[in-house]
Amino acid sequence: MTRFSGKSVIITGSSNGIGRATAVLFARYGAQVTITGRDADRLEVTRQKILKAGGQNVNVVVADVTDPQGQDRIIQSTLEKFGKIDVLVNNAGANIVDGTMFTDQSMDLYHKTFQLNFQSVVEMIKKTKEHLIKTKGEIVNVSALAAGPQAFPMAPYYAAAKAALDQYTRCVAIDLIQYGVRVNSVSPGVVSTGFMGAMGLPEPIQEKAKSFLASRKECIPAGTLGKPEDIAELIVFLADRKRASYIIGQSIVADGGSSLVAGMHAHDLKDMLEI
Repeated sequence: MTRFSGKSVIITGSSNGIGRATAVLFARYGAQVTITGRDADRLEVTRQKILKAGGQNVNVVVADVTDPQGQDRIIQSTLEKFGKIDVLVNNAGANIVDGTMFTDQSMDLYHKTFQLNFQSVVEMIKKTKEHLIKTKGEIVNVSALAAGPQAFPMAPYYAAAKAALDQYTRCVAIDLIQYGVRVNSVSPGVVSTGFMGAMGLPEPIQEKAKSFLASRKECIPAGTLGKPEDIAELIVFLADRKRASYIIGQSIVADGGSSLVAGMHAHDLKDMLEI
C-alpha cells in the first residue's frame, strides 16, 4: 500500500506503544519513517516490526526529545536521510511519577512533566516549521483524555500539560494553515501501552487495574481498553491530506466512550434496582 509513498515522517516516542504502532502503520503505507526514543534496544524492536510489515526506509535516532541537542539530531538526521519532512507526530509523553499525587506533587515533577509533555512539542514544531511549510506538511500531536474537561486530580501536572497542548494545537493550527500546514491532535483514553508498567506498578496490579477499568460502565463504556493500533489508525488518518484535508486544529477523542459518562448516570435503572 502506497498511501504515504515518498513521504518523510518523524514519530517521537516510537520505541513502544502508540508511537511504535504508528511508525509501523506509516511504513506499511509506504512512508519513510524516522523512529526515535531513548532506548536503543526498544527502538530496534520497532525497526524489526517495521521491516516485517514491509517498510524499507527506516531512520533510527536514539535521542531524548526534551534535550535541544537531541531534537536537532532527530531533525538533521531525517533531512540527511530523506531530504525533507512531510509529517511530524509529536507522540512522546508520559505521566511521570515520583511517588506523589494530587496537590502534593513536587515542583521538580511539575517541570519534568511540562518539559516532556508540552515544551518538547513546542520546540519540535518551532524547529521543523520551515521544513513543513516547504512540503505543506502535517503535524499530529498526541494529547490525552486527562486534558479535560473532566478533572484528573491524581496527576494535575500531567492533566494541565495536556490541556496546554490542546490549546497550543488550536493556536498553531490557525497560524500554520495560512502556509498550507495542517495541525491536529488525538486524545486517547485508556490504552494498553505499558504506561502502568512505566509507573512502576507490578504486573498483577496492572492486570487488576485494567480489569477494573474495562468492567465498569462509568470508566469505559466500550468494555475494553484501547489498543495502540486504534490510536495509530487515527493519527495516520489525520496526517492524510486526501482523507482529512478539512480537519484543522481539532483534538479527536478515541476513548471507548469514557468522556461521555459520569458516575451518576453510567448505570441504568436495572443496575440501581439491584443495589
